[in-house]
Amino acid sequence: MTRINTPEEVLALAGRSAAYKLQLPAGKTLVLAFLAGAYIAMGGLFSLMAGFGFPGAAEAPGLQRLLSGLVFPLGLILVVFAGAELFTGNNAVLVPGALERRYGWGKVARNWTLVYLGNFAGALFFGYFLVVLPGVLSAELWRDAACGIAQAKVSLPWLTVFLRGVGANWLVCLAVWLGLSAGDAPGRMLGLFFPVMCFVVIGYEHCIANMFFIPLGMMLGAPVSTAELLLANLLPATLGNMAGGGLFVGGLYWYLNRK
Repeated sequence: MTRINTPEEVLALAGRSAAYKLQLPAGKTLVLAFLAGAYIAMGGLFSLMAGFGFPGAAEAPGLQRLLSGLVFPLGLILVVFAGAELFTGNNAVLVPGALERRYGWGKVARNWTLVYLGNFAGALFFGYFLVVLPGVLSAELWRDAACGIAQAKVSLPWLTVFLRGVGANWLVCLAVWLGLSAGDAPGRMLGLFFPVMCFVVIGYEHCIANMFFIPLGMMLGAPVSTAELLLANLLPATLGNMAGGGLFVGGLYWYLNRK
């Protein structure tokens, strides 16, 4: 039977991962972040097509969310197994070392900034060149769903988006933690799968996923402005994600397992 890492060991593994991430040059960090943005977009496209690929999806929201949730975890699985830099995962992974004063918050801010920008670029690239230009969502059912998702996300109250962002990255970073707790590929995949599926089914807000969903809807004709994208959704979702991952996973598990 495969051994499961203890919470203390998971924290140590996160620390080693953080040390590796912080020594990467800016160019490699940006490329790895670009890949992560594209991988999350792949999971997002998969979830959109699976969840809204049947008539009456809006009349069966539980089924629609379940189908979307079952396939969206592909994105995080690709990030972890193929190797990439994801802003929301780094919100938790880099916090314990900074709290331990092994490195400064300036290095954390540098990584988060580079990775955030790279994730955005990767999500936009995938959305435009591999979804919009080849007409992947040309069917009315999927096009309308993409536009509706974008409009719905920028129509939520600011505090609602923030709180949903907290919930999203609490679960995403728990998925990262569970992945680190497993010693084999199947266990790691299961650890990554269920928390991510959970946040999608609940309807929480993940800023990197939204870097794909909202611009995609805009490219397909949704009446959403750039200001609405940035201020009504990405800003509160990002702040919520930082709190959810940095405080409730990275921060609390550092506090609970420190010597």
